[in-house]
Amino acid sequence: MDFQLTEDQRDLRAGVRELLAGRYGREALRESVDAAERDGAGVVDRVLWRELGEAGFFALRLPEGGPDGGVGLGLAEAVLVFEEAGRVLLPGPLVATHLAAGVVPGAAQGAAVVTAFDLDGPFVAYLGEADAVLGAGPPPGDPGGGPAQGPWPAGGCVPVRSVDPLTPLYRTPGPGSAGAPSAALRDEGALLTAALQVGSALRTCELAVRYAKEREQFGQPIGAFQSVKHLCAQMLVRGEVARTAVYAAAVTGDTGEIAGAKLLADEAAVRNARDCLQVHGGMGFTWEADVHLHLKRAWVRAEQWRTAAEAEELLARELGALLP
Repeated sequence: MDFQLTEDQRDLRAGVRELLAGRYGREALRESVDAAERDGAGVVDRVLWRELGEAGFFALRLPEGGPDGGVGLGLAEAVLVFEEAGRVLLPGPLVATHLAAGVVPGAAQGAAVVTAFDLDGPFVAYLGEADAVLGAGPPPGDPGGGPAQGPWPAGGCVPVRSVDPLTPLYRTPGPGSAGAPSAALRDEGALLTAALQVGSALRTCELAVRYAKEREQFGQPIGAFQSVKHLCAQMLVRGEVARTAVYAAAVTGDTGEIAGAKLLADEAAVRNARDCLQVHGGMGFTWEADVHLHLKRAWVRAEQWRTAAEAEELLARELGALLP
């Protein structure tokens, strides 16, 4: 059995990386952060969102030739695309909009921004910029009901401070667990979020290695010191193990394997960002460095779709079922 990426998959990954490099490079990332911190500006670039839709980012897994312009690919290709988005810290409810393609009008084309109740409790990200909430029932107090996937009014929703400047959070008056996505959507959402985490983990490894080659102490690059070598090597192993788990889970679609992949990817993203900060030393603690943005995003993503506690409980149940 050949586990190498096909030529088409490599071309897909390269194309997405080129698109994001041209439209959401480091300057665009920092401009988004500065605007959000300074002016409270929205973080979803609607023009870029539509460009992603035109490129098939959201309709990737819809049937080819369908009314929504599906590409006809699968989860294996989707994780490659989301890994690239994770590398550049592309903001917005990417996972929810991707899952809503073909269900919420305009989601597949990037004309609609769709979020979801993918966090514990009555919290939802990007609500102020979303056109719909995936899986949400009727708004509180609406006796007439509402669409299974439909608009959720921002009235009564309170913005709460988020650790990540590019992931605005809101506390809603409901629906709590009643609006949570289905189990199938939670599996797919967890896997795609894990792919985002893998992209971030591998990017912080690259940042650490690059800085270790450039920064000099005592007349030589700090990468020559054994302690720094060990940090970078551990980051690479952590990221590659998580990537392997995510790729495998994308092929099998197994709930337990997805849970394990999410656990590994969350750990890789958070610990790699911390180690990258350690390699950067005092520079890593400054606002000008990008390391803190990866760490903050990793913290938020670790709480989305499936937390570590939920994944561990799911794996424990599966393992327990195997016992005689």
